[in-house]
Amino acid sequence: MAKAKTTAFFCQNCGYESAKWMGQCPSCHEWNTFVEEPLAPRIPGRSAAASSGRRTGEAPVPKALREIDRTHSERTGTGMNELDRVLGGGIVTGSLVLVGGDPGIGKSTLLLQVCRNLAERNIKILYVSGEESLQQIRMRADRMGEFSDTLLLLSETNLGTIREAIERTKPSVVIIDSIQTMYNEEVSSAPGSVSQVRESTGVLMQIAKTTGTTIFIVGHVTKEGVVAGPRVLEHMVDTVLYFEGDRYASYRLLRAVKNRFGSTNEIGVFEMQNDGLHEVANPSEYMLEGRPEGASGSVVACSMEGTRPILIEIQALVTRTSLAYPRRTADGADVNRLNLLLAVLEKRMNMPCSSLDAYVNIAGGVRLREPAIDLGIVAAIISSYRDIAIDDKTIVFGEVGLSGEVRAVSQAKERVQEAKKLGFETVILPQVCLRPVGKAEGIDLKGVRSVRELNAVISKS
Repeated sequence: MAKAKTTAFFCQNCGYESAKWMGQCPSCHEWNTFVEEPLAPRIPGRSAAASSGRRTGEAPVPKALREIDRTHSERTGTGMNELDRVLGGGIVTGSLVLVGGDPGIGKSTLLLQVCRNLAERNIKILYVSGEESLQQIRMRADRMGEFSDTLLLLSETNLGTIREAIERTKPSVVIIDSIQTMYNEEVSSAPGSVSQVRESTGVLMQIAKTTGTTIFIVGHVTKEGVVAGPRVLEHMVDTVLYFEGDRYASYRLLRAVKNRFGSTNEIGVFEMQNDGLHEVANPSEYMLEGRPEGASGSVVACSMEGTRPILIEIQALVTRTSLAYPRRTADGADVNRLNLLLAVLEKRMNMPCSSLDAYVNIAGGVRLREPAIDLGIVAAIISSYRDIAIDDKTIVFGEVGLSGEVRAVSQAKERVQEAKKLGFETVILPQVCLRPVGKAEGIDLKGVRSVRELNAVISKS
């Protein structure tokens, strides 16, 4: 008889399994990502039916859609409105939530504050740390204030021991910090490997679904900004949250990239202070603090993040280049989109962009990809090139097409209302958006059809 294989090759990016090493993964098409790891042993006499709780030979009975009860998932508020907004209204009972972010960004601080808020309502929480000792967690907790006795701490990396602790204490919420430090004794590979991360997440998912316990998992990220380990980890959990922002800056952005119980368009804004994370109720006002007055190449644009309009400052600097190939740099915006907009300006307005270095910066380190900031980038570039300062009480938004036309954007009325609330007096927007916006008292609406009309409006300001 052929000897059973005890190892296999796994893709570190997506978790694809292969019997032999391959240079390129056939699933995610990444190169040189396969590593050899031991296979998880099969438990003798344990079948798929036994693991799911059914008797051997008993097949599941399909149900019609109308026979399934309409049960609403029970939600629990975290005491942080910004986090509840991203989660879709609160914590769903029995859900598995993955929280990723750069080291030192504030993942553990955020979850410890959630533990404090829930413990104040006598909700039992178990905080499991595989990276910090109990004394280190206590030191961090002392900076935040008093905690209730319903918060239990455990420093452990063995999933078997953690499972026993969950069954013994029966908490409503469990925090696992982090998944890369946990290990399952049934898997012989090292902690943090593809096999360990996948099997450990599977065990935690089974606990969450069978006991109704909400589990938060902290995940490290790679240099590319994605959660370390196989991508199957993100497919297994119910919600994936990313904590973004410059660790040397005070603000933080919490964004959902997957959410089975809510929208993935919402973001939460926090400010890091000595006693923890504080919610930023008005991010537009916060992002515009310290904006220069009367400077060319600076303009305020409006981006929609879910249902929330956020005003941000776009800065541009264009200057003559001495290089054979002009330099293009975009911090916070897509550099390919910047190249496209520069090509539009050169073609439609005869601006010599091919002989200019162009630098664009979204102030505050925010990363935006919405097409509505196109017109703001174009306005900042024109302002810098012509050395004309745009009025400080003016905001700009709109999408720019390849023929230089300014196209409509969604939720234009909400953007105008946000600008009015913060004291802006002029809004430059697509001409086709004037009708949906209607009349707005106390603010001047200037519709433009093309980048040429935008240039004319800027020159008159």
